Amino acid sequence: MTTDLKVKTYTLMIQGTGSHVGKSIITAALCRIFYEDGFNVCPFKAQNMSLNSFVTKDAGEMGRAQAVQAEAAKLEPSVDMNPILLKPEGENKSQVIVLGKPVARLDSEKYYDHKTALLKVVKESFFRLKSKYDLILIEGAGSPVEVNLKDKDIVNMKMAEIADAPVFLVADIDKGGVFAQIVGTMELFTQRERERVKGFIINKFRGDINIFKPGIDFIKKRTKREVLGVIPYFTHIFLDEEDSVGLKSGMNPLSKQDKVDIAVIKLPHISNFTDFDPLAREDDVFLHYISRPEELGTPDLVIIPGSKNTIYDLEYLKKDGLFPAIKHLVDQEIMIIGICGGFQMLGKEIKDPLHIESKSIFEEGFGLLNTVSTFESIKATHQVKARAIRNEFYFSNETLSGYEIHMGRTHLLDGAIPLFTIFERSGERIELEEGAISKDRRIWGTYMHGIFDNNSFRRRLINYLRKKKNLNPINTNIPYSVAEYKEKQYAKLAELIRANIDMKQIYSIIGI
Repeated sequence: MTTDLKVKTYTLMIQGTGSHVGKSIITAALCRIFYEDGFNVCPFKAQNMSLNSFVTKDAGEMGRAQAVQAEAAKLEPSVDMNPILLKPEGENKSQVIVLGKPVARLDSEKYYDHKTALLKVVKESFFRLKSKYDLILIEGAGSPVEVNLKDKDIVNMKMAEIADAPVFLVADIDKGGVFAQIVGTMELFTQRERERVKGFIINKFRGDINIFKPGIDFIKKRTKREVLGVIPYFTHIFLDEEDSVGLKSGMNPLSKQDKVDIAVIKLPHISNFTDFDPLAREDDVFLHYISRPEELGTPDLVIIPGSKNTIYDLEYLKKDGLFPAIKHLVDQEIMIIGICGGFQMLGKEIKDPLHIESKSIFEEGFGLLNTVSTFESIKATHQVKARAIRNEFYFSNETLSGYEIHMGRTHLLDGAIPLFTIFERSGERIELEEGAISKDRRIWGTYMHGIFDNNSFRRRLINYLRKKKNLNPINTNIPYSVAEYKEKQYAKLAELIRANIDMKQIYSIIGI
């Protein structure tokens, strides 16, 4: 518990029997629970792989999952919480981000050649955090018993050893085979690793817990360890997702005609798709992801999102038939918005002379904005504040907050109309034109991720689309607040997990 004189930092590690078993959300829940119990608790993940990232106040890029966990713990996110981030780009290569900055583009074999240097970075970040906090909650990655990768491990049991942390193992019963998940993982640990595992958390349970009790008894008898919690499957709590696995594609059913229909193009390398969660959570919006031309229909708004490989994804849209389908919607006066990579695609050309993201050096864009984008070696990562240049339609002179993550730079050609003026970037005053908008105001693009988190702006945009659809606008002086919504989700998550987990035993295992 926080005191003026810090005596000891406690540690706990959450590993899983595989990917997507719920490690991140369990860690976030425990961050909030320990915070509620009065601890200065901090999340940590040595190495993360995700296209959904976050930009810190000091312009560093980190995994969104650790940013979510920091929010749950009421902390300002820091790159020390996720010192290594891998962003897959295709061709078996990833952009390697160390302490918030890109350092290389490597395939997996070459990446593992840097293990010694990366492990040094991981240790330094962990011990910096350890000097500041009462409790560090460490998240593992994937399965900790991938036998072909264990000698290269810097994120699972190697990290538990560095931190001298007890380990809880999370298993997903909804996947099936939960007993094999747990027993198989334990069998593949070395004896020393096995000794670190102090208990299990079974996630996504459906049905009657009494029927499952013989299974709990089996796990205890076979492993000599307790099941510390059985977490029910839930669909009523929403946190930012780490990757796009859960995004579902499909058409807007006719029963949704009383709502604003927003179609987001599900690019192969879609990034920062959480940009659109605030829109999806509005009661009068039906937001869906589109993978094929036949799913597109005639929505009220099409959004082309960010991409970690913009040229590849633009080529994909052309091969798949979505490129002409989207261009056809322009003739039907459908609004089209591009965010980051989507903004680049809306222009006339995308150039990659240094092969930053692609083997191609040039790709023709949609030509809907009079812009040209060129990839450069320096990556822009900033939190920004901006204002719309023109006070019209659903734009006003209010301050809009967002963040930039991009390698490219977009140039406005003669006659192009800038959209925003950025007046603050990474805490420094600046005067910079950003984005572009068509003359008829129906097509626009921006590098600003998080723009739909701005509550009044989002509500005015939706009401503008409602009016075009002959629906009455929803007038409210207090629009739905993204920050308040997130806070309620963290509170609900903590309440649910606390009710289904043995916190007394967990405290005993940690040594508090």
